[in-house]
Amino acid sequence: KMLRRVLCTLLFVGALPSLAEASQGHITVVLLGATGDLAKKYLWQGLFQLYMDQVSSGHSFTFHGAALTALEPGQRLMFDVLKKLACPPDESPNRCAVLKDQFLKLSQYHQLKTAENYTVLNREIETLLRQEGLKEAGRIFYFSVPPFAYTEIARHINSSCRPPPGAWLRVVLEKPFGHDLESAQQLAAELTSFFREEEMYRVDHYLGKQAIAHILPFRDQNRQFLDPIWNRHHVERVEIVLKETVDAKGRTSFYEQYGVIRDVLQNHLTEALMFLTMELPANVSRAEEVLQCKLQAFQSLRGLEKNSAVLGQYQAYTSQVQEELQKAQDYISTTPTFAGVLIHNDNLRWEGVPFLLTSGKALDERVGYVRVLFKNRAYCTQSETLRDAGHSQCKAKQIIFYIGHGILNTPAVLVSRNLFRPVMPEGSWREAVGQSDLHIFGQPLSDYYVYSPVKERDAYSVLISNIYYGRKDFFITTESLLASWGFWTPLLDSISHQPLRLYPGGVENQHLLDFEMVSGEVAFTLVEPVELLNPNRLMPNDYRTIQSKFRQSPLVSAWSEDLISQLASDIEKTASRTVARSGQFHLALSGGSSPVVLFQRLTRHHYAFPWKHTHIWLVDERCVPLTDTESNFFSLHNHLLQSVRVPYFNVHPMPVHLNQRLCVEEDRGTELYAKEIMALVANASFDLVLLGVGTDGHTASLFPRSEYGLEGAQTVVLTESPVKPHQRMSLSLPLINKARQVFVLVLGKGKHDITTLLSRVGHEPRKWPISGVSPSSGQLVWYVDYEALLG
Repeated sequence: KMLRRVLCTLLFVGALPSLAEASQGHITVVLLGATGDLAKKYLWQGLFQLYMDQVSSGHSFTFHGAALTALEPGQRLMFDVLKKLACPPDESPNRCAVLKDQFLKLSQYHQLKTAENYTVLNREIETLLRQEGLKEAGRIFYFSVPPFAYTEIARHINSSCRPPPGAWLRVVLEKPFGHDLESAQQLAAELTSFFREEEMYRVDHYLGKQAIAHILPFRDQNRQFLDPIWNRHHVERVEIVLKETVDAKGRTSFYEQYGVIRDVLQNHLTEALMFLTMELPANVSRAEEVLQCKLQAFQSLRGLEKNSAVLGQYQAYTSQVQEELQKAQDYISTTPTFAGVLIHNDNLRWEGVPFLLTSGKALDERVGYVRVLFKNRAYCTQSETLRDAGHSQCKAKQIIFYIGHGILNTPAVLVSRNLFRPVMPEGSWREAVGQSDLHIFGQPLSDYYVYSPVKERDAYSVLISNIYYGRKDFFITTESLLASWGFWTPLLDSISHQPLRLYPGGVENQHLLDFEMVSGEVAFTLVEPVELLNPNRLMPNDYRTIQSKFRQSPLVSAWSEDLISQLASDIEKTASRTVARSGQFHLALSGGSSPVVLFQRLTRHHYAFPWKHTHIWLVDERCVPLTDTESNFFSLHNHLLQSVRVPYFNVHPMPVHLNQRLCVEEDRGTELYAKEIMALVANASFDLVLLGVGTDGHTASLFPRSEYGLEGAQTVVLTESPVKPHQRMSLSLPLINKARQVFVLVLGKGKHDITTLLSRVGHEPRKWPISGVSPSSGQLVWYVDYEALLG
């Protein structure tokens, strides 16, 4: 019998303790895509390493390579790869030869193309085990295939290739796991209809990189040193970087779909970010605890905007796309090959600390690292040349998780000597000595405690070993995957047509890709002379003459970014003048998505705004708890209030939630708000009301043909919206028209039709409530971007 012969041979060379101990069960490994590039480069070697490591564990193995290729050519291709497998340098030649020979005997090729092929494979596995008298411990199916094939393969495995009851199933999935949040949700839903969550192992091979994999254990083992300094009071900034010298040649069909953010930042660098920012669980070895802490860390990340990123593309990329994908000569790709992204975390530990994620192709060096730079509070009177440099408190203090390549050319953990001597596991990491002539981040290596792995291991070998052990904490769960896509998708949508900075590639890039942080945003430091990829966007002067009036009131128009900048400046000027005149400024703000970018502009650029003397009121509110994400106050809090210093008593949310119920007339929430306005706002005349416009012409929560709020004496009313949540509370039109100033903000192509209609109609608030906005003794100003105005 084949397996018995293999076991006896291994017993003879001392790889197994005894045949009696070799009965813990059999593991079947099926590698789908067995003749592909990933399998050739890493996966077969990783499986061979697993076999070498576990041959004495008591489990027996068989390895089944599978692909669409027919039996004979597929078998030939696969065994050409297997014959080139190598043992680690510390393995004896004799043992290596025996193990490799047995691994080849335990491996076979199958064509897996149809449902019948999977049924036949299952039958062969069962027959082999029956003949050998072995019990099946589990099966591993490794999907080294494109994601579009996942669902069909999953269906076949689920219907005809599952192991028997009592044996486990582990399905290993390679990225990409979707293209955005929606596609990731769809793929996840399809897979969960065939496999349970505990059966799926999504691979991010960076979690197998030894330096990345050691971030959490390092934090855990050095809690005594890190607890006081792992926070915003001590950390200046964090850099998570992966630079490549190669370009995308030969991979442009993949790269055109994904680009650098989807390829590297959304997965590899985000996982490192989570390991750094998440709160440490009580037990870092418990996958469930790690996942919960990771999800909480995602929730505290501030949303990304277009100005959170700088993007570039190496100059030869478009011509490579034209050649490889047979595009026309005038085709211009807008796919970024370089990205620098600034991320902020709004929890108490990390608030204000910039996290820079950077990656790109055709750069000056191949290197990856995670660098935590600490603030330096010391002033050193003595000259640096006359002191013990290694312990100088004036030198930079940093912790570096060095992923590999670059000047060190090995994974490493480096800790500045003027910080602390770290605790490192002796069996797996050792302190490096020598190489004092090397410099890293401007400092000699002797300034650091440097540790490298005792045994350097390929990332896939590490991950395949963790699959064998069922270590889920080294893999991406569905919840974590969707949280990551939920974070990155808004940025990806906003930059889909953003101009890219062209760079020549390699050392010639010089300073072209240097960028800096300014007011919570990032921008290239070198503004000229640079060539930009611009998708021929029309500029304002390409349009017909734009009138300076709209509905007989002043009109301000510009591209949305410039318009928001102007609006924010005008609001600040109004606030400053009002406070100088009367000591306080009463500002009423609408809900919806349009004001969000304005709020963010105010928090990041207008530091002279008199928030201390400002009262914040709501124009309208949805009848949901204030902590509900649908709440206008919730949005206002997240995007404005938590970032500025408005006195607590100056914030006036609408009382929609009284007596543990929502917007019930008997609770008199509208009367309460009206009385509060009368008590605090002189003549009930707000200094400034900010409104938006709906596609149906509604404003605030005053909808066409509304029974309440369009006229009459009531100042605050309950209304009904045609969309959920239906119940609303709103300031009435007569109260809005008592304001000293009303600004109306209209953004986006989706508002072009209603903008055009409003330019033609008269005062008809029953049909279009916004047309009834006409301050009786104040001023109305329209802020309309070019897309809304001109389409």
